[in-house]
Amino acid sequence: MALDPAFLEELRARTPIASVIGRRTKLTRSGRNWKACCPFHGEKTPSFYVYDDHFHCFGCGAHGDVISFVMQSEGRSFPEAVAELAGEAGLEVPRPGPAQRQAEQRSKTLSDVLEAVQAAWTRRLHAPEGRAGLAYLRGRGLADETIAAFGLGWSGDGRGGVLAELQAQGIAPHLVAEAGLMRLDEDGRPKGELFFNRVTFPIRDRRGALVSFGGRILGDGQPKYLNGPETALFSKRRTLFGLDRARAAVRTVRPRGTPPVELVVVEGYMDVIALHQGGFPGAVAPLGTALTAEQMEALWQVSAAPILCFDGDAAGRRAAVKAAETGLPLLDLNRTLRFCALPEGEDPDSLLRRQGAGAVATLLDGARPVGEVLFDLLTEGVRDPGPEQRAALRRRLTEAAALIGDKGLAAEYRSTLLDRFFETFRRRPGQGGQGGKPWGKGAGAAPRPVRIMERPPLDAQATMHERMRILTAILLRHPHLLPEVEDAYCRLDLPAGLARVRAGLMDMAAAGDLPDAGALAAGLDAAGLRDEREAVLATQPLPLSLSAPDSLMDVEIGQEWWHFYALLNVRQFGEDIRADTERLCTGTLDERAWNSLRTRLLAWEALRRGEIDPDGG
Repeated sequence: MALDPAFLEELRARTPIASVIGRRTKLTRSGRNWKACCPFHGEKTPSFYVYDDHFHCFGCGAHGDVISFVMQSEGRSFPEAVAELAGEAGLEVPRPGPAQRQAEQRSKTLSDVLEAVQAAWTRRLHAPEGRAGLAYLRGRGLADETIAAFGLGWSGDGRGGVLAELQAQGIAPHLVAEAGLMRLDEDGRPKGELFFNRVTFPIRDRRGALVSFGGRILGDGQPKYLNGPETALFSKRRTLFGLDRARAAVRTVRPRGTPPVELVVVEGYMDVIALHQGGFPGAVAPLGTALTAEQMEALWQVSAAPILCFDGDAAGRRAAVKAAETGLPLLDLNRTLRFCALPEGEDPDSLLRRQGAGAVATLLDGARPVGEVLFDLLTEGVRDPGPEQRAALRRRLTEAAALIGDKGLAAEYRSTLLDRFFETFRRRPGQGGQGGKPWGKGAGAAPRPVRIMERPPLDAQATMHERMRILTAILLRHPHLLPEVEDAYCRLDLPAGLARVRAGLMDMAAAGDLPDAGALAAGLDAAGLRDEREAVLATQPLPLSLSAPDSLMDVEIGQEWWHFYALLNVRQFGEDIRADTERLCTGTLDERAWNSLRTRLLAWEALRRGEIDPDGG
């Protein structure tokens, strides 16, 4: 809903933000402002501050004005929050134009149709014709109170009885079709009921308004589950079954010492209903499809870290990967995802009935952050990868991290994934440079000495490889530089020999504190990389940092490394510096980030002044 900016400014001016926030948490004076314990995350020391026109939490990062506070604290949409505040301020929300009013009137008419159908179907469930449906629901362990609370019903046999009842109320077939409850012929005319011989599940939006239905057939008919089609009221990709009830449960203030209600995404109608009945009222489900970006946005309006609960089989793992790929671009510092996997062969409903609520609670308590589970999902089935598989897997991990829109968060995910990669798949001493047993003739023999980086002719590819050799040589001589340049170094597509040295270097870094140059050399030699290491350092010429290591400051060594890195792609290096400079200037000054940027800026200036020959290496 688009509103006049002037109206919104007047609304904010007439609504003291401190009085609105004070309803949810106790405020105390802090100079001219107010402070409190944050209502969005548990804390004992106040870090939530309220100013004249906005709030900010220095603990969790929550931030916004009075409208966004109502949206975040009560789970309301923007129009709902505006309407609530306007009513309290004595303002009238501007009325929409004629076309929007007509659409709203149409939606109201369709809502009335759905409510009439719902009343007819709930009556039929308890009539003789619905006996089989009621027996099915009770057989699944649902109490009559639960059946009534969720408004479950029986659709009838599809022979016109429901339509006749609706027509007696003045509801024409074309309205029933517009509401998504009838099939249409080739000319778009209603020709028969969509739902028949099915147990019915009312689908409501997050406000609790009825928007469509789902149905489950009894017996072996197909499809087993059926949802209504897209209508003026119903969008499948934006709707989650049970969200209205879950939102209310999550937002309800709990008694002290009572654990919070978790927002949990499961797969189907019956899972949601069974969990609600079993004491887990935060359960919701998509409508027969993979989670969409719109549904995730709806989840985050209720909880900053919802739990996605998938089956423990191959299909469940695929669903988890798909959900992670959908969610990664949407993550930021204030919202994330958690994952848990069910025991194979179980769904939430069956687990609850067989093992009880304690088993479900334990499962949810063990939900893992997406940053932890992502590595396991992306490396599923990988056991002892060779060089090609390692390279492909490493690329997949970095590409997954790059999906995250927040660059700082993306960098943290990338570092975490690569740390897990090198820790999990690092070579062990005695494996040689191949990460496994020798293959083919000569198995068991010592690896042949390899001179991998003799001085090449100055063609483009050879020059590029020579610069990569120099970058590797600097790190072998000054391994303490690795944390500053690791991301850039791992992005390089190194030739095979250098790639083996890099993998060994990263393996040692992942094992703990970086050693000095001597210990690093001994570790690489023990891993079967002596020939490759010596080849990197033996070829001349080498930069100043290798010929006079003790006379240089760390910043000069780093600057020299970035010199040679820049020469691999001058344009991209300049664009990276420009982007990082803008990001640093618009954000909070970070000393570590500034030191890293300063070193690269020095290298960039030296390159621009011509102190390094771009063609000579």
